[in-house]
Amino acid sequence: AMDGAPLPTSPTGLSAYVAVSQLLGLTLLATTGAWLGCYRGGVAWHSPLQFNTHPLCMVLGMAFLQGDALLVYRVFRHEAKRSTKALHVLLHGLALVIALVGIIAVFESHRTKGIPNMYSLHSWCGMATFVLYLLQVRAGEPLASPGGKGLSRACDILMSPQWLLGCGFFLFPGASFSLRGRYKPQHVFFGIALFILSITSCLLGITEMLLFKISDSYSHFVPEGILANTLGVLLVAFGLVVGYMLTREEWKRLPLAEELALSMDFKTLTEGESPGGGS
Repeated sequence: AMDGAPLPTSPTGLSAYVAVSQLLGLTLLATTGAWLGCYRGGVAWHSPLQFNTHPLCMVLGMAFLQGDALLVYRVFRHEAKRSTKALHVLLHGLALVIALVGIIAVFESHRTKGIPNMYSLHSWCGMATFVLYLLQVRAGEPLASPGGKGLSRACDILMSPQWLLGCGFFLFPGASFSLRGRYKPQHVFFGIALFILSITSCLLGITEMLLFKISDSYSHFVPEGILANTLGVLLVAFGLVVGYMLTREEWKRLPLAEELALSMDFKTLTEGESPGGGS
């Protein structure tokens, strides 16, 4: 730094786990592409291959991008909070849009082929996960943070379909500090729970697809079955690494000095108290 202060460093081991998580994530995407391309004919929209868009989108959106969105506050721990928050919201938004494309693809494919919808355990778990993900309130931090700009506030409110709560935080910023402590544990729990549900739904989908497509040869360890099983193992490994990183207390992002000072000044003006704690 220009004032001679040492540059901030990441906690021991964090960088290695970040690298492993991204390697696993990219590998599971490549494995998904290889499975669909080599054994299922590839991906297309207006064709009999439209269904294949579904597994590709769900692995990309609900597994890889959702996992990366959860890791943003661990990875970019020395960046400005509103920049980190904007990236967090952007990744969640991309995951949501991509997952929606995947859901539309499977319903359109079933309609074209005359296949019934929403009868399997995979479809029940998958739809429940998507709906809960859609309804999740982005309130892990105050929506109207004292130092935040309009973009940060708008991103938070847009990410929350329960916009009344978002507007409440926006219109009454002082209330956000008193509610933050009570809501944050639930926000963290639901974030991790939805990620676990997403991985579980993907595993159910892989098994269902294999039983439909290669039920006669699956038990004979055919290459397609081995490749799809490998994809499932990669999903579990990715989920375990991300979950471990999220639950390490010493790897949580701590507020920067200027953020802490600004929050203390703002809360003193609104509530007469000083906030504490990390992100």
